[in-house]
Amino acid sequence: MKKDLQYIVNHLPYKAPFLFVDELTQVDENGASGHYTFSEDSEFYQGHFPDHPITPGVLLTECMAQIGLVSLGIFLLSSEEVEEQTSVALSETNIEFLKGVNPGETVYVQSEKIYFRFGKLKCKVRMTNAKDELVCKGIISGMVFQKKT
Repeated sequence: MKKDLQYIVNHLPYKAPFLFVDELTQVDENGASGHYTFSEDSEFYQGHFPDHPITPGVLLTECMAQIGLVSLGIFLLSSEEVEEQTSVALSETNIEFLKGVNPGETVYVQSEKIYFRFGKLKCKVRMTNAKDELVCKGIISGMVFQKKT
């Protein structure tokens, strides 16, 4: 049974302040898309960088992983009953950063499944800003699994 988009968001294995998904806009067997706004009040901007705050690349990568890989993994596992214990272990990230993301900016993530077999999901991902400018792109893969409760 395929799950609706809010169900998938609710079953992501993350909670604030480490949840980087505001909304999923599409998820099917081939990919996922959604968006997230980086709050101007986020504490990491105080140190990255104090005079010119910019969103750390590791958090842009995490946002792409949560929307483009983990959300898609939950969807692909949805033929089984997905519990709150769905998890992922990233195994590869190869991201090219092209543009910075400022505090308060909304980013849009799209993923395209390369393959999903034996629990390993590999996706091509891209992130754009509100002006539809490419922020970063690359490949993310990981093992998507359900922890036994």
